[in-house]
Amino acid sequence: MSETTTLTILSTSDTHGFVLPTNYVQRDGTQPFGLTRAATVIDTVRQQDPAHTLVVENGDFLQGSPLAYYAVKGTAQSQPSLLTQAYNAVGYDVGTLGNHEFNYGADYLRQALATLNYPLAQANILDEAGQPAFGPAYQLIKKGGVTVAILGLTTSYIPHWESPDHIQGLQFADVVSTAEEWVPRLQKLADVVVIAYHGGFERDLTDGAPTETLTGENKGYALAQIPGVDALITGHQHRQLAGHVHGVPTTQPGYRGEMVGRIDLTLTRENDRWTVTDSDAQLLPTGTAVPQPAITQLMAPVQQTVEDWLDQPLGRVQGDMTIPDPDAARITESPYIEFIQTVQMAATGTDISGTALFNNEGAGFGATVSLRDVMTNYIYPNTLAVLRITGATLRAALEKSARYFQPAPNGAIGVNPRFLHPKPQRYNYDMYHGIDYTIDVAQPMGQRITALTYHGQPVQADQLLDVTVNQYRAVGGGNYTMFGPQQIVRENQKDMTELIADYLQAHPVITATADDNFHVINSSK
Repeated sequence: MSETTTLTILSTSDTHGFVLPTNYVQRDGTQPFGLTRAATVIDTVRQQDPAHTLVVENGDFLQGSPLAYYAVKGTAQSQPSLLTQAYNAVGYDVGTLGNHEFNYGADYLRQALATLNYPLAQANILDEAGQPAFGPAYQLIKKGGVTVAILGLTTSYIPHWESPDHIQGLQFADVVSTAEEWVPRLQKLADVVVIAYHGGFERDLTDGAPTETLTGENKGYALAQIPGVDALITGHQHRQLAGHVHGVPTTQPGYRGEMVGRIDLTLTRENDRWTVTDSDAQLLPTGTAVPQPAITQLMAPVQQTVEDWLDQPLGRVQGDMTIPDPDAARITESPYIEFIQTVQMAATGTDISGTALFNNEGAGFGATVSLRDVMTNYIYPNTLAVLRITGATLRAALEKSARYFQPAPNGAIGVNPRFLHPKPQRYNYDMYHGIDYTIDVAQPMGQRITALTYHGQPVQADQLLDVTVNQYRAVGGGNYTMFGPQQIVRENQKDMTELIADYLQAHPVITATADDNFHVINSSK
C-alpha cells in the first residue's frame, strides 16, 4: 500500500527591505504590506504543520527602503544587521540572491550575507574559477522524511544594469543551461526539486506568446519546461502570479511583502521513492495580517532612529515643487524633475541630463525638504555617469523613451500598456534637460521626435554631446541598447541621495522653475 504525505513551500520575494508596514512617505505611516505582515502569514501556515513546511526568501531584500539605505549609509560604518536581523527572525529555511543585492557592491553583499542565520543557494553567479561565488548552488533540506533540493538562480541580466565595479570578477551564467546541468543531478539526491529563481516570466503563462523582448532577463517559462522541476518560485517582476506552467506549480508574490507565495505538493511513496502526484499554487495576501509582534518589537529601536533620520530638514523651496499629477509631470516638465536634472548636471559638469519619474508614489517636494522627501521621491541608489554620444544616439534614446506614450481618443495622450503590464516600468521613460524636443505620439514609433535642438540649433547626427544619466541607464539598462559602458567618459561615485543632500546644503533655498523644454503632443487631434 502506498504512503502519502504533503509539503508546503512558502516564499517571499522582492521585499526590498520594507520590514515594517510603511512606505516612509509619512512618519509612522501604515500600509498593507511589509515583512512583518508576511511573517505573520508565514507563522500561521507553518504552525499548522511545521515538519512539512519549507520557507524560502527569493531575493531583493537588501535594497529599496530607507531602512535598507540607513543600514549602508546612515552610520559611520555599514551595519547590515540593522536590516538582516528582521529576516533572521522570520525563520527562513533557505534564501537566494536578487539583482538589487549588488547595488551597494559585492563587499557589502558579503558582509550582509555573513549576518544571515539561514543558508543560501545560488548556482549561476560564478567566480573567476567558474565556481558558485556566493555559497553552494543548492541546499538539501529534510522535511517530514522528504528530501527537498532547492536550486537558487538569479537573472543573468545583471551586467546590463549594474555598475561594473560592483560585480568585478563575477560571471552570470545562463539560468536555463545552469538548471539543465543541475536538475538531473539533484533528482538523484532528493525527492523533490524546487527552483528558487529571482527572475520572472518572459511569455504569457496561458498561450506562451512573448510578453516582452526576449533579452534573457526573465526565463521562468523556459525553466518550467525542464524535466524534473517539481516547483518554481519566481520574482523580480513584482507580479502577483500563482498557477501551473507546463504542469509545474509556480508563484510570484508581488513586492514589499504584499503577498506570500504558497505551493502545496502531495507526494506518494512507492519503492522507497517519493514522487509528486498532485500540486496547488496560490498567493496569500498579507495586507490585513497583524504585523508580527516579535519582529516589530525587535525593529522598534532602529525604526525610530530611521524615522528621526528621515525627518532631517535639508532645505526650503520657493514656489511649488510638488507633483499633484505624475502622468502630467511626464508630459510637461515639472519643477521637481528640473531640480533633479540641475543636481545631476552640477555633479557632473554637463549641460544635458536625463532622468525619470520612477513611480507614481512620490509627491515631489513641499515647502520644506527633508531627507524623507528625497528618499521617497528618488528611490534608487543610483550613481551618475557621463556618456559621450552622437546626436543620432541621443535621438535614438529619445525615440525609445517616446514609446512610453500612445495616442488616445479625442487627441489625448495615453500610456503604452507595455510600460504598465506585466510589470510597471515608468522608470524606463526618461525626460531630458538642456535640449529642446517634441514627441508626437501620433507618429509611428521610431519617428516621433519631430524637433530636437541644442542651444537653439538642430542636433546633427554626428554631433558629439556629453549627457548625464544614471549608471543603470548608462550601461544600457531598460533595453536602452544605444547606450553602453564604452561611451562613459566619467562617473560620480556618490549616489543620488547624497548628491541631492549635498546640493541642498550648498543651496538651502531652491526655486521651483521649469523651462518647458520638451513637449509631448498628439497631432491627430
